[in-house]
Amino acid sequence: MNDAKELEQQLVFGLDIGTRNVVGTVGYKDGDQFIVVAQYVKQHETRSMLDGQIHDIGRVGKTIEAVKKQLEEQTGVTLSEVCIAAAGRVLKTVTTSVAFEYEEESVVTGEDIHTLDLLGIEHAQEILKEKNDTKYKFYCVGYSVVKYYLNDEVFSNLEGHKATTISEDVIVTFLPEDVVDGLYAAVGMAGLSVANLTLEPIAAINVAIPENYRLLNIGLVDVGAGTSDISITKDGSIVAYGMIPFAGDEITELIVQNYLVDFKTAEHIKLASGTDSQVTYEDIMSITHTIPSEDVWKLTEPVVDKITTDVADKIKELNGDQAVSATFVVGGGGKIHGFTEMLAEKLGLPSERVALRGEEVLQEVVFEQEDIKKDPLLVTPIGICLNYYDQRNNFIMVRFNGERIRLYDNNKLTIVDAALQAGFPNDELFPKRGKEINFTVNGVARIARGEAGESAIVTMNDKIVSINTPLEPNSEIVIEPSTCGEDAHCTIEDLGEYTQSTIIFQVNDKKIRCPKFVEVNGSLEPPNYQIQENDVIETRSFYTVGQVAEFMDVELDPDKEIFVNNRLADKNTLVYENFTIEWSVLSFASASATGKKIEYVEDDKEDVAIPFSESIRSYEQNLEQEQSTERGWNEEENLSQEQSESKEQDFAQEENRNTENGVANPNDFAEETTQVQQECEDAPEDTFKAEETTNVVEDKTPQGAKLSVWINNEPFEMSGKKEYIFVDIFNFYPFDLTASRGRAIVTKINGQNAQFAEPLNEGDRIEIYWKEN
Repeated sequence: MNDAKELEQQLVFGLDIGTRNVVGTVGYKDGDQFIVVAQYVKQHETRSMLDGQIHDIGRVGKTIEAVKKQLEEQTGVTLSEVCIAAAGRVLKTVTTSVAFEYEEESVVTGEDIHTLDLLGIEHAQEILKEKNDTKYKFYCVGYSVVKYYLNDEVFSNLEGHKATTISEDVIVTFLPEDVVDGLYAAVGMAGLSVANLTLEPIAAINVAIPENYRLLNIGLVDVGAGTSDISITKDGSIVAYGMIPFAGDEITELIVQNYLVDFKTAEHIKLASGTDSQVTYEDIMSITHTIPSEDVWKLTEPVVDKITTDVADKIKELNGDQAVSATFVVGGGGKIHGFTEMLAEKLGLPSERVALRGEEVLQEVVFEQEDIKKDPLLVTPIGICLNYYDQRNNFIMVRFNGERIRLYDNNKLTIVDAALQAGFPNDELFPKRGKEINFTVNGVARIARGEAGESAIVTMNDKIVSINTPLEPNSEIVIEPSTCGEDAHCTIEDLGEYTQSTIIFQVNDKKIRCPKFVEVNGSLEPPNYQIQENDVIETRSFYTVGQVAEFMDVELDPDKEIFVNNRLADKNTLVYENFTIEWSVLSFASASATGKKIEYVEDDKEDVAIPFSESIRSYEQNLEQEQSTERGWNEEENLSQEQSESKEQDFAQEENRNTENGVANPNDFAEETTQVQQECEDAPEDTFKAEETTNVVEDKTPQGAKLSVWINNEPFEMSGKKEYIFVDIFNFYPFDLTASRGRAIVTKINGQNAQFAEPLNEGDRIEIYWKEN
């Protein structure tokens, strides 16, 4: 039971989706041998594929499903993943060189080599994008390393060696994305997901030309129905790939026209002519014919001549305008009569140096089905399965916002990695704050932050997930960009200086507390003033008598005098903290008449007036005088003796005048004047100066909190959220998430590896950097 389950886990399912046939192979690797457990071949019922490209996805999907069911019946195993190979009319190859340098001499690991390969693929994609003169969008379907270099010396295997620099020459193959999309869609209709994708000539050459043959300059031609795929080996490596859009279907179409048969019957005639001396068929008029095979050979000879001429020309082009030393032919189309002989002639090679490869290259392949004959048709299907062992777990493919991308699989990939690989903008991945406002309050810098936006909506296979969700191969990922929050909104009444900073006056023996006035850029502004970028805000430490009266909503008796600190005053007289005011009130404004609400709050120490008036325009005309007087009070402690004497003379004159009018006892007035002067001299310095405040406006986010952390040994303060996770640092720390260049990202908290959703705490030490292998 356990052995059967273990065997099931080892099985590899490969499909060669050809223009005429779909060949399915199920097997496993045992040492150097590949054991084929089951194999099944089915022809397309119609011409649903042309030149290696799917034209009718639905029909091809049904053919694949039929092959899958047959193989499931043979093996008793449910098949869910499949390895496939791509071919197509518009094949592009790019050969390039890349290098990877270590900071110091290091041992080369397997991951380092895969990173180097990925760098090569990315560089080839950039080259192709610059040179692409077609309407197609190309997708990488395979690559082969031509040579590896260790410190600029050629090495066959880099792993385990010490190096300061590793590099490679690599050939990367591309096909139009719609070719690949068609393959994925067709296997998807059959209930399968793709485990590995390669190129047909890569799959074929891995079987037909073993590595020990690749020192020789050999050409491989995989002649299918729609395309003839070509690869070249030299000096131990695969050095070139190519394709021509002519193959077996060209011959079949000629037979259709000449013998008046359908395409399926023409295929029978073509294949039978290669093995039998006579061919019997029935035309569309239901007339039966028997013809010698030589007649078919003569009919098809011009087409075979054209195909072999094009193949020979392509081989020479890929091989530096010269013929190869030998050529192997695989695929069903290569079995056409006279194909290898004509190709040898076009290449200028002896006929024995151009040969079909079938049974001789399948020596290490064991078929458990006794009726299977080792044939050139089977080389590519077997190669597709074997390629799975060579490249599995190196890359996985996903579709990201409609675009298919390929990522190196380190078993730790998340949706964030796919977003980075696809070049998805970082500022659209994480929530964005609205525009902030920078201003100063009493000379101290202040920031009002914008509202936080909504996070990006991430779905994988139509299910909402987080950006840290592990990546699943062949999944469909869609990210709706994050939104930007509202711009910062801050008014004067939002400031603590307005709501908490007050001035206390003694009015008619009652203590009245009023908020301080606020000036913006030198002008008085109402509480609902919208603070703008770079505004300079100052709190005023004085009122005028008229402003106090307006705040208290009282109407003063114009026939009665006003006294400030027992001195005769008027409505424009300035009053500061703890000044006394005496006046006669004519009336109190009613709430119904003014629309204002006057509220008095009693406590143990004082009466508090909370005014609601916003009318201050009448005071602007006095601003210059008030500012001048304020400066005088702020410099009170530095007044010269001469100024003090002058002030005493003013008090004496006022005393005499009041005595004459019978206002107060002269002795009492003199004593009170001395007391007021002493109060002014003893008052704290900040009584007459703008109060200093903290340097950050509280964030509008409910229950916003600050968090101090260290990021790459630099202190940073985060604000605006109740709780924080690792990904929030990108709102504060400048880190370019698009600069991967094939490197893995390292994220740590207090020396321990951390995920993007890891919570942050006060004082955490955070590390984030690209891993340099």
